Amino acid sequence: MSTQLFNEGATEERAENARLSNIIGAIAVGDLVKSTLGPKGMDKILQSATSRGGDGLIVTNDGATILKSIPLDNAAAKVLVNISKVQDDEVGDGTTSVCVLAAEILRQAEQLLDQRMHPQTIIDGFRLATA
Repeated sequence: MSTQLFNEGATEERAENARLSNIIGAIAVGDLVKSTLGPKGMDKILQSATSRGGDGLIVTNDGATILKSIPLDNAAAKVLVNISKVQDDEVGDGTTSVCVLAAEILRQAEQLLDQRMHPQTIIDGFRLATA
């Protein structure tokens, strides 16, 4: 007797495809909130999927509010949201900045992967840079 673990129609990704999918998802989240930074930061209009009319509209340029409001199914994108929550809990500010910084680090890692650098070498370089 077999047990079905995944939804019908679920896809499976391995190795390079899974890595790139996660990086792209995290970069997309970083890009989403990046435009809210600074004095010329743009507001975002968020609408609840269950609301109708203007009841569920939120206009904000707060990265933490945006990140809490978007549904995600990408594991790396969820990690960015979690580090943003931890930043808010510990410091109370910088939620957007920490998300954008992490996304940009992943963008640079993606370029190194495109140059066929081994992922462990990239990680070792990041660890060396923060030591």
